[in-house]
Amino acid sequence: MSTALSTLFSRTPVKLSQPQISPQFRHRNTPFPSPLTKKAKPLSKIQISHSFYGNSIHGFPANKSGLVVKAQNEENDIRGESSMPERFRYLTKEAPDKPVRWPLLIVLAFLLYAWRTVLWELSNWRKALGALTWFVGYISKLVLAFVFHFIGDPLTSTIRLVETAFYSVRSFYSGIVAYAPIPELTQIIMLTSAVLAVAEAASPDSVNSQPYLLTLAGLIGFAAVRNYITELFFWTLLVGVFCFARFVKKRDYVSSALPVAAVLAAVGEPWVRVAVIGSYLALAVFHHAQSSGGARDDAGTRAIERAPVPLFLAALAIGVRVAAKWAGYRHLTWMVV
Repeated sequence: MSTALSTLFSRTPVKLSQPQISPQFRHRNTPFPSPLTKKAKPLSKIQISHSFYGNSIHGFPANKSGLVVKAQNEENDIRGESSMPERFRYLTKEAPDKPVRWPLLIVLAFLLYAWRTVLWELSNWRKALGALTWFVGYISKLVLAFVFHFIGDPLTSTIRLVETAFYSVRSFYSGIVAYAPIPELTQIIMLTSAVLAVAEAASPDSVNSQPYLLTLAGLIGFAAVRNYITELFFWTLLVGVFCFARFVKKRDYVSSALPVAAVLAAVGEPWVRVAVIGSYLALAVFHHAQSSGGARDDAGTRAIERAPVPLFLAALAIGVRVAAKWAGYRHLTWMVV
């Protein structure tokens, strides 16, 4: 200790010996024996910038020499590299997990249950369809009962009316097919056509001008023949038709008496037919003689455009009856053959 102090306070300079440095540190480019040297960044990453803008360089303050050393540390390189030594890296490896098998078992159980349910539903589709049909039928009955509660009576009356009309038409058609009197209908058509011809000759356009009255007269005659109306009511209706045509429509006597003469000639007794046709013929001759002395211009007259509806129906009945007889005859012939 005394020696060290004497040496310290002595005036003679003390020569300090240089430390012994290992040969591996003498060279500048010799790598440092450390694990970090493998991950150290090269010197090329260190750049010297020479861009001067006053007293700063790229936003950093510069010294008098104007040299600034800027280190570029890239984020991706820092995150991608690790400073952990190589001998410890095996400790950071993750061990693989064991495969999980229980979710597969749950899915398999669910599939088995669903398949069994589907098979059961397919085996009971008849019962399900029957139950659905019964439910729909029950709802329909309920709705129908609710509707009938309010409009049951009018609806029932309408249905009965339609049914009655249908059976009436069917019965009438069957009667025509089976019992249509062809000779009588032919005689009616001939006598009525004669009356219409006389009316057209004496008063042109008398048939075309009143088709509805002729149809009404035909219906009145049919009702009288079938005993739907009494004889007194029948004559009353005929007088009403004549008065309507004469005093309301303002037609002449020949045109006004045409519906009455046609229906009496069609459905009357033989002596009534003769009397009516003779009387109407005399009236037509008298009317023709009185109209301009028999020299009336017939340029505006027209032919009968369409036969009255009663005549058309009579002709149709004859045709249906003849066709039915022919079909029945041919059917019997085929059966015999």
